[in-house]
Amino acid sequence: MDRRSFMKQASLFSLTAALHSGLNLRADTGKYFDETVKIGYLPITDANSLLIAHEIGLFKEEGLKSEKPTLLRGWSPLVESFTAKKFNVVHLLKPIPIWMRFANNIPVKIPAWAHTNGSAFVVGNHKNITSVKDLGGTNLAVPYWYSMHNIILQKLLKEHGLTPVIQNKDIPLKPNEVNLQILPPPEMPLALVAKKIDGYIVAEPFNAFGELKANATILRFTGDVWKNHPCCAVTMHEDILNEQQEWSQKVINAIVKAEIFISENRVETAKILSNDKSGLLPFEFKVIDRAMNFYDNPVYAQIGANRNKDIWNNHRIDFDPYPYPSATEYIINAMKDTLVEGNLKFLDNVDPKQAVNEIIDYRYVTNAINKFYKTPPPFSREEKLDF
Repeated sequence: MDRRSFMKQASLFSLTAALHSGLNLRADTGKYFDETVKIGYLPITDANSLLIAHEIGLFKEEGLKSEKPTLLRGWSPLVESFTAKKFNVVHLLKPIPIWMRFANNIPVKIPAWAHTNGSAFVVGNHKNITSVKDLGGTNLAVPYWYSMHNIILQKLLKEHGLTPVIQNKDIPLKPNEVNLQILPPPEMPLALVAKKIDGYIVAEPFNAFGELKANATILRFTGDVWKNHPCCAVTMHEDILNEQQEWSQKVINAIVKAEIFISENRVETAKILSNDKSGLLPFEFKVIDRAMNFYDNPVYAQIGANRNKDIWNNHRIDFDPYPYPSATEYIINAMKDTLVEGNLKFLDNVDPKQAVNEIIDYRYVTNAINKFYKTPPPFSREEKLDF
């Protein structure tokens, strides 16, 4: 066989193998698109809607095949794997895709929110901390510099006269300084028990786990600081959203239906995702159930951890898929004033109002909400905060 015949035969074989492996050829680009839903996630309740959509067959109901979601232990590995297109659907802390798109020119978009609220700020029992004002001279952990947790914590600290810093622990802190560091969520409770940190702010169920296993105290729920704030957003590749519109709509349909299911079946959701059943969240049921449903503890009211509960009528975690533009604008503005270990100069030329339409794709979630909600919510809101 001459070289030309060999190359032709090899190309034909490659195409045949690709088609048999479940790939579809994109006629417009000549690239292959794998229709299987491939999810990457961290073991936190932020991922619930993606996990439930897979586990109870909502992707299948939409005519899609989904692989068992892949659990990762840190945000950096998830970002790197998603960027390399190992996954086509992930949940990312809302500021991360903003940083990816505007600082690194990675074409990602947010087609829906994965949830709202669902995080808290806890402190250890080795120091007498009963309010935010007591945090001077402490070391606290956040899950990622580009996170709602870092934004909310720093605003809380500043509101109470404290200064967030990032410095070596060997350098003594001033009485009004609070040192911040990054820790992956699974490492936070152990670090608190070992007194390597004095507190942490993170997604559930690591706060519930901290309460039950590390004798931690919840100082404030983030959803009590910012009403129904976004935390993790569903994030997808822009080219897929634009070129695979039918597929993308089905994916978002399944996720929106999952959020409706979770809102109506909170205890059952905790059972499905816990070690009692799927183990997609590697915790016992009582930890996940507490993270999703335990918000009426008198101790919380005494400390003031949930002081807006009855006024705002929200839960420890809630599920609203619509990506309100006012929230994204607030986040971008807040990021400009948030201390990070890195360069935020990329935000200097980012106009929040314009950036919202560059980072968010409203098409699919709007269609899904109008189709599956009995009473679709308004598609605008006013942000409410209480530091």
